Amino acid sequence: MAGAAIVLGLAQAIVDANLPVRLRVLLPLVENAVSGNAVHPMDIVHTRKGLTVEIGNTDAEGRLILCDALAEAATEKPALLIDMATLTGAARVALGPELAALFCNNEELAQGLLDAARTEEDPMWRMPLWRPYRKMIDSKIADLNNVSESPHAGAVTAALYLQEFVEPDIPWAHLDVMAWNPQSRPGRTEGAEATALRALYAYIDQRFS
Repeated sequence: MAGAAIVLGLAQAIVDANLPVRLRVLLPLVENAVSGNAVHPMDIVHTRKGLTVEIGNTDAEGRLILCDALAEAATEKPALLIDMATLTGAARVALGPELAALFCNNEELAQGLLDAARTEEDPMWRMPLWRPYRKMIDSKIADLNNVSESPHAGAVTAALYLQEFVEPDIPWAHLDVMAWNPQSRPGRTEGAEATALRALYAYIDQRFS
């Protein structure tokens, strides 16, 4: 829920400041509980975009709903599309609790976000959308798999999965965030953390005001 909470906080800040943007917020939320109609490994799910997804791992359910939200958002051809989620443990292993993992398909957008992160002391670190790893989420029975069978590059393959649902000409940023402070630091108490919120707000304010 951390990604959704941060997005709601960012939206509230934008609304309170009356920034001159047309804002649309999509929160894909589901109950993660076992039931008679729960998905099973090797099930095939039909997504909003029309792509079929093989369920390689039922614990990778967040990206199954996030991809539909991205596909819906992309239909409006936005000037900027941002998603946030506590999507993978791999991002936490790679960067720890203090750095948001940034994946971005647009060089100008990526640099703008990194500059804002540095100015606001709200750090993020760019990770690669390494296209050769796309084959790691191929499926023999669907358009793609929701996970890779490989133990490597989990955050990258998750981002590549999401990229399949965003049109290439839409500037898009995906932030894989831990959103939690395991111990208190100056200005950041132990517990939930609004990771990258200040940086994102600063970028949007600077770009669109």
